[in-house]
Amino acid sequence: MLSRTASCLYWLGRYVERISYVARLLEVAQRMSAMTSTGAMTEWRSALIASGGEPAFLERHTTVDAVAIIDFLARDKTYPSSLVSSLEAARHNARTVRGAITVDMWDAINGAWLESRALSDRDFSRGYLSQTLDWFKMRATLFNGAHSNTMLRSDAFFFVSLGIFNERADNTARILDVKYHVLLPSYEQVGGGLDYGHWTAILRAVSAQRAYHLLYKDRVKPWNVAELMLLRPEAPRSLRSCYHQITTNLDLLNGHYSSRGGECHRLAGELHARLRYGRIEDIFQRGLHEFLTEYIDRNIDLGKEIETFYFN
Repeated sequence: MLSRTASCLYWLGRYVERISYVARLLEVAQRMSAMTSTGAMTEWRSALIASGGEPAFLERHTTVDAVAIIDFLARDKTYPSSLVSSLEAARHNARTVRGAITVDMWDAINGAWLESRALSDRDFSRGYLSQTLDWFKMRATLFNGAHSNTMLRSDAFFFVSLGIFNERADNTARILDVKYHVLLPSYEQVGGGLDYGHWTAILRAVSAQRAYHLLYKDRVKPWNVAELMLLRPEAPRSLRSCYHQITTNLDLLNGHYSSRGGECHRLAGELHARLRYGRIEDIFQRGLHEFLTEYIDRNIDLGKEIETFYFN
């Protein structure tokens, strides 16, 4: 396979996963803001930080308010990680490699792009935002279903999967880190009503609220949520689950190309092993924020190593 084709498949997976993540991020910010009556922008600002878009936002805007943040993260075409920009980029990559993906995958992403052109100002207003976010999440889910159920298990499938799970690992770490390090106000005791509501909103954002209660059979507690999102292999969005998929797809690509592997294979294996044998008590003792920051940085390094080994 040409390196350009492999790169487009990888980034197709990443951009589709990013659509789902940013939609979930805005959804959780909206839910959290509804829990407070102070009018503070902490919840909406947290969405900016978790998306990595705060510096770009502050370059364009002098004030931080909900309307501006929604507009920026949802449909600002100059911001490459907005919902509209990510969908445009995903469709561009899919069109470039149309012969390497299935008809169902193309129909899912192209159909979403065509429908998105009819979205109006009203669809992004706060009164209709929830419906619009659900629409974006559903379109990402349709693509992932087509990818999982219709694509031949070949190098093309492995590259798309690698992109999906590399992006998902980054997203999971970011959304958990923002809650732990940014959202809890100084006047709110850990375990209080607002804290409980925030953690519940985080679980809903990653579609894990029911999974949490099935596994823990207890009220929502921060250390259990962190364990679920970091170390539990049953949770499809946990860091451990993501890195299991990353190492699996890298190994499959390694065997497909009869390669000895590279730094990306070693780094992914190291990060997966730390999650597989890690304990939540040790992570909290060291510092959850420090642990998550390191994983975000190492995941960025992993993405660069994947590009160097396979696409350059």
